[in-house]
Amino acid sequence: MEVKAIDWGASGTVRLLDQTLLPGEVRYLDIGSTDQMIEAIKLLRVRGAPLIGIAAAMELAVAAERRSTGGGGSDQAALEWLDDTARGLRGARPTAVNLAWAVDRMAARGSAALDSGGEEELASALREEAQKIWDEDAEMCRAIGDAGAEVVQRGAAILTHCNAGRLATGGVGTALGVIYAAHDQGKDVRVYVDETRPLNQGSRLTAWELTESGIPCTVITDSMAATLMASGSLDMVVVGADRIAANGDIANKIGTYGLAVLADAHGIPFYSAAPSSTFDLSLEAGSEIPIEQRAREEVATAEGAEVFNPAFDITPARLITGIITDRGIVKSPSRESIRKMFADQESGATA
Repeated sequence: MEVKAIDWGASGTVRLLDQTLLPGEVRYLDIGSTDQMIEAIKLLRVRGAPLIGIAAAMELAVAAERRSTGGGGSDQAALEWLDDTARGLRGARPTAVNLAWAVDRMAARGSAALDSGGEEELASALREEAQKIWDEDAEMCRAIGDAGAEVVQRGAAILTHCNAGRLATGGVGTALGVIYAAHDQGKDVRVYVDETRPLNQGSRLTAWELTESGIPCTVITDSMAATLMASGSLDMVVVGADRIAANGDIANKIGTYGLAVLADAHGIPFYSAAPSSTFDLSLEAGSEIPIEQRAREEVATAEGAEVFNPAFDITPARLITGIITDRGIVKSPSRESIRKMFADQESGATA
């Protein structure tokens, strides 16, 4: 797929593919202010846990460049500006941990640059760090795909939910990265795509992305998953994740929990795929993950009717066959297995 979800734009801008217009129109936005980036994240013009982290990091970098051309100020003023700007970006969406993770990493790099070289080094240090975050995510996606392809059988029928591919990450994707890797290995996989209500990110984005990449897929509505599983036509489920707690519970697009329950009832393996940056070991369980509530207008209904519209749900670790990461597959995820994965990485061992 030649279309890029994000890129460095002209001086002082970040270029975004407006995902709210897909698949009908491919239009790029040149984001030239932090307020514009926050709006783009909130309105899902740019979306996907890893990608919004990258987008926020890039915005911090170009915002520093814009500030430097305006004359800047004292190092203390620059530090206050950095803290304020990071705070605004961090709060754009509460559930996806990659956003806060990337912004905090950028803020730390910016603070270090101010300490060592003053404001003159700030913009270049932030651009370098943002590019590293993007490059690292692309590499993590590749590693996730390679690891996940090992559990995909030849000719497998795979169901995925929402969009966790090139449109949601800095690389080939997480859940779709597994599918791309299996496809590239000649495994002749078949893909079923949940429509994914209420914003249709499956039928609009994943189906478009797969067809653009030459991978045949079949779209189903969310309510058809049980019938598909009961028919015996499905071999596995692979979804992404927006935040993973220390015990292996995952937050992902609303409807994921229902799929996990159905997969368990039908004896179908259920996998989540996510980079190590999506793990939040500060939270013991999924019940601690903040869940974003979306606007009433996103769900068409009768005037006067109330709407319950959470953007995400929590899938408990007991329903997850494995979490596919850039550090390997965490099978039957638990506090112990996840902590071991991170401890092994720190010590230089492989997952």
